[in-house]
Amino acid sequence: MSFDLTDSAATDALGAALGRTLMALASCAGEPPGRSAADAAAVPGPTAAASVLYLRGELGAGKTSAVRALLRAVGVQGPIRSPTYTLLDTYLAGGLICVHVDLYRLQVRSEVEELGLRDLLGPATLLLIEWPERGCDALPPADVELALDYAGDGRRASLAASTGLGRAWLEKLVLDTSLSPYVSNLT
Repeated sequence: MSFDLTDSAATDALGAALGRTLMALASCAGEPPGRSAADAAAVPGPTAAASVLYLRGELGAGKTSAVRALLRAVGVQGPIRSPTYTLLDTYLAGGLICVHVDLYRLQVRSEVEELGLRDLLGPATLLLIEWPERGCDALPPADVELALDYAGDGRRASLAASTGLGRAWLEKLVLDTSLSPYVSNLT
């Protein structure tokens, strides 16, 4: 699915919608239609498994802005900074552990492995990974991938799901009416 994002407010709106829809999945009771018991267990909540979002795009394309808006939407309070130099930052929102990772400065697999990202995956964890292409094969697989590209004066956002959780997440996202003022095209 793709969105034309007209400005930075639209990028923020997409990030916030991603956060809201993920939390909506977490609050669903039982198994949503079309999802297996394993997929139902993969939504954030006190006893659920981890969720992984990859963010791709050139420098300045809006990856960190989208993450900030997503983190605010799931309930993160206080400053949210870019982990470009710290490599990762961890936030707590209720019972959800949010880990924001920026792999831009890493060059080899061993540097990524030293972060211990797979060890961070646990119950009620949301892992947000910028520059996943630099992660070699040392990263956990994504549920959803967000690619942000320049498109004239705006941005083009493309989302793809890789798991049952990812598909359910994007199905909910399409229903989020808060995006309608900001997007000129939804496909």
